[in-house]
Amino acid sequence: MSDFENRLRKNLKAREPWARRVGTTAYRLYDLDIPEVPFAVDRYGDFIHVMEYPSRKQRRDGAIEQLRQQVVTACTAVLQVPAERIFFKTHEPHGSGEQYSRVGQQSVLTVVEEAGARFEINLSDFLDTGLFLDHRPLRLRVRKESAGKRVLNLFAYTGSFSVHAAQGNAASTTTVDLSAQYCAWTERNFKLNNIATGKVHQVIPGDVLQWLERTTLQWDLIVLDPPSFSTSKKMQRSWNVQRDHVHLIETTLERLAPGGTLYFSTNMLEFELSEALTPVEELKNTLPDDFRRQVHRAWKFGK
Repeated sequence: MSDFENRLRKNLKAREPWARRVGTTAYRLYDLDIPEVPFAVDRYGDFIHVMEYPSRKQRRDGAIEQLRQQVVTACTAVLQVPAERIFFKTHEPHGSGEQYSRVGQQSVLTVVEEAGARFEINLSDFLDTGLFLDHRPLRLRVRKESAGKRVLNLFAYTGSFSVHAAQGNAASTTTVDLSAQYCAWTERNFKLNNIATGKVHQVIPGDVLQWLERTTLQWDLIVLDPPSFSTSKKMQRSWNVQRDHVHLIETTLERLAPGGTLYFSTNMLEFELSEALTPVEELKNTLPDDFRRQVHRAWKFGK
């Protein structure tokens, strides 16, 4: 039995009861625990999604292919998941600018649950699945704080923050993302939770900055989770969160109602918040219990 299989078995014993207790069917089972086995293994219901983080040496000498087979063998033995339900992706360093790149056309879909909310997951077609598991604690925090509030979700991806806000009895939600494809996915997530989109729960495809500069409305709670980089042709210019975050946050704060809360998050770990900005706090408790590595940072701003 490999060290990886031993670790996976140990993690499963702890994570399964934990997942039932917190009410999630999507969680991390292995998070690069062993440096020589550079994978993140996530369970999405009856499927397994594996993200590879190979070193240059492992790429060069072909070791990653052998390790991949070890992962398949261990997952089928320990998790009782057949090989055809295990999906592998390779993490590429940011630089191409396309955060949610399409990598296939199979459309292998499933639905997972998280604290009473349901989300569509695509295992096969994109680098990411449609739900960032590391943001689970912040999603639940937003849900808890949303009652009676107008909630704005920017760079919303598939709208998971918006769904949780709506289930937390938000007065309204507004969801904005550049991609019409992900806005359609957001609408399907709302439908999965029997929540109608429209006047109360709006989903808007568009460039976030342009949209912010046009609107005159205000919101009580705003979630701002931009990509690290983007070179999308739909945008007027390239995007770099380190270079551009001050203007983005200041523009977003103009749309925050007095007494409101803005949560800003980035997965660029080397990111440095400008001294021109004055957050209420940097959040220190946003990493879920099933993660070992810090994969994002988040701040709270007020007005």
